[in-house]
Amino acid sequence: MKLNIRGEKTNITDSMKNYAEEKIQKLNKYIENSDEVTGTILFKVYGPKQKIEVTIPLKGCTLRVEEEGVDFYAVIDTSIDKLERQIVKNKTRISGKKQKGKFDFILNIENIDSDEENQNQIVKRKTVELKPMDEEEAILQMELLNHDFYMFKNIETDKVAVIYKRKHNDYGIIEEE
Repeated sequence: MKLNIRGEKTNITDSMKNYAEEKIQKLNKYIENSDEVTGTILFKVYGPKQKIEVTIPLKGCTLRVEEEGVDFYAVIDTSIDKLERQIVKNKTRISGKKQKGKFDFILNIENIDSDEENQNQIVKRKTVELKPMDEEEAILQMELLNHDFYMFKNIETDKVAVIYKRKHNDYGIIEEE
């Protein structure tokens, strides 16, 4: 796999670059034609904290992870482990009959525990009445219910929308086209 490694507000040393390249090669066993894939690692520094964003675009899906910590090498290790878990966790969906041919990576699954196959089951279904409201009221409803997201009908656009909490206590909105 080819890599674009960049630093935002910092310089990436050769040893950092070599370490990241060595670790990400661990994922090559899951990717067909890995030499044709180009991943991106973006390294950012926020005071004492360091953040790494790893993105690997593939045909049919994109593998992506963000990780923060104080040690670059530990953050790289954790990021690669999370990417590998993403692949393993979704192996059933990815290798399913409906998805055959859509992905350009393979899974070597002989050493993967079968317990992880049952993790992606839908255990509850819920129907909701979409009440027309503005975004501020939707945030209030979400906070009152103590949820991470809330679906509503946006009174201003007359479209279905989902408001959600982001990592740094701000909000995002997803709206239908």
